Amino acid sequence: MAADARISGQALRWMMLGEWRARPGRVVLAALAIAVGVALGFAVHLVNLSALDEFGRAIRAVNGEADLQVHATGPAGFDEGLYPKLARAPGVAAASPAVELTARIAGGGPGTLTLLGLDILRAAQATPSLLPGDLGGGVVEGQGPFDPDALRLSSAALKASGHRIGDTVVLLAAGRSASFRIVGGLPGVGDSQRVGVIDIAAAQERFGQLGRLQRIDLRLAQGASHDQVAAEVGRLIPIDAEIVTASSEARRSDSLSRAYRVNLEMLAMVALLTGGFLVYSAQSLSVARRRPQFALARVLGLTRRALLAQLFVEGGLVGVIGAGGGILLGLGLADVALRLLGGDLGGGFFSSASRPPLAFAPGAAVVFMGLGLIVALAGSLLPAVEAGRAQPAVALKTAGDATDPRHRPNPWWGAGLLVAGALAALAPPALDLPLFGYAAIALMLAGGVAAMPWLARAMLTPVRRIQNPPPAAALAINRLWGAPGQAAIALCGIVASTSLMVAMAVMVSSFRGSVEDWLVQVLPSDVYIRIQNAETGGLDRQVQQALAATPGVAKIGFRKTTLLRLAPDKPAVTLSATPVDPAHPGLSLPLLGASRAVPAGMTPVWLSEPMARIYDLHPGRTMSLPLNGGARTVFIAGVWRDYARQFGAIAIPEADYTRLTGDTRRTDAAIDLVPGASPAKVIAALRARLPQAEAAQVEFALPREIRAVALRIFDRSFAVTYALEAIAIIVGLTGVAATFSAQTLARTKEFGMLRHVGVLRGQVMAMLAIEGALLGLVGVAAGLSLGVAMSQVLIHVVNPQSFHWTMETKAPLGLFVGLAVALITASAGTAVLAGRSALSSGAVRAVREDW
Repeated sequence: MAADARISGQALRWMMLGEWRARPGRVVLAALAIAVGVALGFAVHLVNLSALDEFGRAIRAVNGEADLQVHATGPAGFDEGLYPKLARAPGVAAASPAVELTARIAGGGPGTLTLLGLDILRAAQATPSLLPGDLGGGVVEGQGPFDPDALRLSSAALKASGHRIGDTVVLLAAGRSASFRIVGGLPGVGDSQRVGVIDIAAAQERFGQLGRLQRIDLRLAQGASHDQVAAEVGRLIPIDAEIVTASSEARRSDSLSRAYRVNLEMLAMVALLTGGFLVYSAQSLSVARRRPQFALARVLGLTRRALLAQLFVEGGLVGVIGAGGGILLGLGLADVALRLLGGDLGGGFFSSASRPPLAFAPGAAVVFMGLGLIVALAGSLLPAVEAGRAQPAVALKTAGDATDPRHRPNPWWGAGLLVAGALAALAPPALDLPLFGYAAIALMLAGGVAAMPWLARAMLTPVRRIQNPPPAAALAINRLWGAPGQAAIALCGIVASTSLMVAMAVMVSSFRGSVEDWLVQVLPSDVYIRIQNAETGGLDRQVQQALAATPGVAKIGFRKTTLLRLAPDKPAVTLSATPVDPAHPGLSLPLLGASRAVPAGMTPVWLSEPMARIYDLHPGRTMSLPLNGGARTVFIAGVWRDYARQFGAIAIPEADYTRLTGDTRRTDAAIDLVPGASPAKVIAALRARLPQAEAAQVEFALPREIRAVALRIFDRSFAVTYALEAIAIIVGLTGVAATFSAQTLARTKEFGMLRHVGVLRGQVMAMLAIEGALLGLVGVAAGLSLGVAMSQVLIHVVNPQSFHWTMETKAPLGLFVGLAVALITASAGTAVLAGRSALSSGAVRAVREDW
């Protein structure tokens, strides 16, 4: 018994190795499909992991080594009187006050740096990693730690500035400018973080921060309870400050790109899924070639279980080879992506211009290898079951079992999966992610593939009723109608790849079209002004009046844009003070639905769509805003569409903002010109009226320029999506070619019989071309229909639950036509190419076995 098992095992190994030696290309192709899917998923995961590690290092570099931090909820900061209270709080060993601003070095190239105003003596106790030192380029003698003109830069900031230690530079921050001398470095800050440190008194005086702080770093006493100290600090801080911990900062940084990276990983898994179809095609071809061998082995005593194990081992080996190669390929792709696109893969979530180092994740490598193996085994399942069910006596005489055309395909499995997908799309998000939305897409895809035998026959039935078609067409139509199951095998790759591509294309087209329409709505003026890095500054009343009186200006509307941190573990939201009329807000804001009537005495605000979804706020309710040291209760009057700020924005009437905060400075302006006025001449006149301190920080832009930049950023963000779509289509089409090869091989005797009864070679070739074209047509029709349905899940479920905004469906009809023509042509061409070997002289001799 053991000897028989050993002999059968040796025979099976011999058959497997013989098949691989005879057709190595198909094995390599199947392994490559798995490798591509694993590589894409692993690469996206590594890039995201590397980016988050780098972002975490940046946060730690700026925050120093503080045990606890009190951070302002807005860039205006909080009253510095809080500092002595926290310094005397129980459990606090040291407290370090800080002014924190976003700054730019004039003439120092693109990019910004985090400018910290520190008390060096206090920072030495609480955040020693932020202390100055020698970077290797020396230090300037005679510059004490309290010198108001001294600036110390991290190595990354010094390199980006293009200056050397000893140079004098102009810092632009908070809408102001001031000169400093670079006197040394910050060796405790990482090599890729741009940080600058000046004396806290100089920061407050020169950048308009007198009496204000943005944060206080705390070092706890030895043995003090972190939770108890945090609770005590929480009782002391005002409404415009919040406690920030390492865990809340980690959650906040994670939420910046979480939805984006999860979506990319899901798209990478789509490529792996289509790779599974290619494994299925390759295994089907292998089974078709060796069906007589398996039948002989079965006749000689091989059990069905042993045969199934053989094919599963083959599929497993393909999966292991492909997944292992995918891990190595993924490492290379991740390194290239980090160099070319950065840590956010073009998404624009991390402002740092540095390229994070590649971080390897052994656990993730094991997971993605396991996924590749599972997909390969799943692709081997149906061919293995089909081989096990084959009758040995019949398989010895034919390369494939006959199909009974009287058998009616069952549509219920496919219909059930489609209904399950529709129900899953109605489920709410899980873990703040559209997991059920992705499950709905997977179920709909599986349902569409499962329904293909029934759908193929249903679509071919009207064609079959055509009277007196050409012989080649009649043969092709009747063949496909009589064997819908085999037609469905060839259609799997077409339907899967086409539907996924169509779904993504419709979603991207809808998103891009909605963004274009939105840009037209929100950019109605002729010229726009924006002040860079003006968190707490801006244009004062006198400058505003001078700009409004510029020749050629018909109307100018000023705005103030600032950031508010409403939760320690969520990204900051944008507060925009804009000239909106509460009686007619739709004239200024692209509202979604009607605006609510504002109760008497209440201050109205309008929330952006992401803001309303993230914080679960609805029109008609009230909310509290931390403004000017107090909690201001405002009334939510409506929701407006905003694609510019993913993490939320709040629009408040300009006059109400000034009343609540006393802030009359403005950071943005929209200008309508006098008819016939030259934008270039008016911009030059406006720039001439700006004070020198603001002139270097003001940007002028025309609406078309803003739209072009916005759409360029959009296309860059979706560049990886386009690449994943293309890969999925290529893998799917390759699977179609392999499936046609398997089916034509299984029909060798059929072609030989046709040649014996007088059918010409050209007619058989025409029959194959018509079969391929018909399959392509059915596949395109099914793929387009299924893809459009799946796109609605992406548009109305995945995007709102991931990115918190909605859009209108905009179908790319030109792409649909081009895709249909390309797929039908490709299917016909691959059918003809795959059938060439079946029409050789061997096809004629194949029927001799039946004489």
